[in-house]
Amino acid sequence: MVLMTQAPAPARAARRQHDREIVALAVPAFGALVAEPLFVLADSAIVGHLGTAQLAGLGVASALLTTAVSIFVFLAYATTAAVARRVGAGDLAAAIRQGMDGIWLALLLGATVIAVVLPAAPAIVDLFGTSDTAAPYAITYLRISSFGIPAMLVVLAATGVLRGLQDTRTPLYVAIAGFLANAALNVGLVYGAGLGIAGSAWGTVIAQCGMAAAYLVVVVRGARQHGASLRPDAAGIRASAQAGVPLLVRTLSLRAILVIATAVAARLGDADIAAHQIILSLWNLMAFALDAIAIAGQAIIGRYLGADDPQGARAVCRRMVEWGIAAGVALGLLVVIARPLFLPLFTSDPIVTDAALPTLLMVALSQPICGIVFVLDGVLMGAGDGPYLAWAMVLTLVVFTPVALLVPAVGGGLTAIWGAMTLMMTIRMLTLWLRARSGHWLVTGATR
Repeated sequence: MVLMTQAPAPARAARRQHDREIVALAVPAFGALVAEPLFVLADSAIVGHLGTAQLAGLGVASALLTTAVSIFVFLAYATTAAVARRVGAGDLAAAIRQGMDGIWLALLLGATVIAVVLPAAPAIVDLFGTSDTAAPYAITYLRISSFGIPAMLVVLAATGVLRGLQDTRTPLYVAIAGFLANAALNVGLVYGAGLGIAGSAWGTVIAQCGMAAAYLVVVVRGARQHGASLRPDAAGIRASAQAGVPLLVRTLSLRAILVIATAVAARLGDADIAAHQIILSLWNLMAFALDAIAIAGQAIIGRYLGADDPQGARAVCRRMVEWGIAAGVALGLLVVIARPLFLPLFTSDPIVTDAALPTLLMVALSQPICGIVFVLDGVLMGAGDGPYLAWAMVLTLVVFTPVALLVPAVGGGLTAIWGAMTLMMTIRMLTLWLRARSGHWLVTGATR
């Protein structure tokens, strides 16, 4: 009996250690993820009082900026994995040097985006079918905000550096400070200085530059402490870009899936597209919670593999999958319980409510699947397994597209669309699970 009670002790100790690591990284990461959308929310609340045309212009411009940032999110993901490997290998100078390569790449990409957006802003806004009254405001906001894109991309890359260094608290503090500064600057410039929507754009640019500066202070301090070079290195920047390409393909494929789902919902009628937008907002909010665990996975897995510990990486992968399933079940139950309270916050139209209620059940049932997907996605990103993630997402897009497009043809409604979304997540789960089970991602060493 003594042996039976004592034998599991090392396993329990390892699980507790994994749990502490996951919580220590995931909780601050969740706070930082939630803080980011508050920028747009604060801008909308302040600009909304200027008039409908201004708010509509902000809506178009912010959608474009959000899309641009989401496309370049690989700057955070790829940098996290690369830095974490070098941390695991015990070479902090190389870790920070790798992070600087990602930051330099962010600056180059940001400068390129400015060069494109400034002259093309009117044409880009026109592509969205923006009204004649809202278009001037959208163009103004987009052009001014483009000057903040390099800072936004530096924030992504620097966040990846700190995550790789197993620090998710600093990004949380910077995100909170950035949100508060953004809100104060917007009020002061929009109303105090009378700059209108231009003031909102400049306030956001200044806040983003402040956030980037804060990150750079932290990274530069670490570089000097460990003797890492701050100069741009062409080979390192090229390597960062090459690591990011597969993740860019993955992100674009995922964005295409979401756009297709929204386009199909729009064909079903106003009530269905309204309900779809409500549900998609909720789905994105729950994704923040699951993505926080995935971010912990990126940092921890990269560190274990860099330390030549594939068994530790596999063990923490199993534990994070358990966390993902548990979080998915909890979120699903919360959706079921809270849906009568949640929907009235967004609509009083009974037709929209009737369309959303059964669909919310579908979303609730899919959350454990989403939990597994987000976690394994983070694990494979942490392992630097970007090419597999890219091909798996392209395959998912190829399967999802005809299924979603058939929904209106066969008379399916909003629930059918979200059934297709659940199918999409199930395919992702299967492809990621097969990869995780194969062990091919367990490539150890300071570099993959």
